[in-house]
Amino acid sequence: MEILRKPFQGIFNIIRFNWHFYLMAVALLLTLLLTTHYSDHSFQSIIHIICILVALPMIVSLLVSYYVYDLSELYHFNWIAREETEQLLININAGFDETSALLQQRFKNAILVALDFYDPAKHTEVSIKRARAAYPAFPGTKQVPATNLPLPDDSADKIFVIFSAHEIRNENERADFFRELKRVLKPTGRIFITEHLRDIPNFFAYNIGFFHFYSKASWINLFNTAGLSIKQELKHTAFISTFILEK
Repeated sequence: MEILRKPFQGIFNIIRFNWHFYLMAVALLLTLLLTTHYSDHSFQSIIHIICILVALPMIVSLLVSYYVYDLSELYHFNWIAREETEQLLININAGFDETSALLQQRFKNAILVALDFYDPAKHTEVSIKRARAAYPAFPGTKQVPATNLPLPDDSADKIFVIFSAHEIRNENERADFFRELKRVLKPTGRIFITEHLRDIPNFFAYNIGFFHFYSKASWINLFNTAGLSIKQELKHTAFISTFILEK
């Protein structure tokens, strides 16, 4: 049976895993609105402006997220070419895997191995913990250190790192991770790095939240450090980029 993402799955997950942020925002808005009943008219206008400044970024980020994760073609994966000679695909996540089943469905003739480098001592975001509790791991998922992948040299035809590489916050560890990706990649293989970028569109979409992402320049420098080059860059809407890398 074909596996499909449910309607509103992306936006629902964002709210579900980050509910504390939205709860605090709603509580702040209600408090401010309640305050207007006990304030003079001139101060009420200031409170209304503050409410707009609080609510608008939240609404915009949710609308953009719905557009990216639910309305775009990102999770259809028809932007990834299939080849008859492919044998081994690697999908690497950081504690939350909603792509392995979809990738296995698209690449039925290849073996797909899911790796999870989530380390609760390093990756302390509560949203990841909630995601892990809500979604079971893909069958056969292996828990691995990001800098020591249990795979032979030159073994993988395609490696997917979708919205997870930025979770490695230490620069040296991130560079070692990409050297590992290069090591296990076949000479003719491809690596697919899908990420938000720290750029103008993502600033308008996520406000200060865009600091959690890395700039395109920093990614390019990282790829070069690891001995990888960009074969192609794909844009899935203005907010998402996939870098297709090769040795």
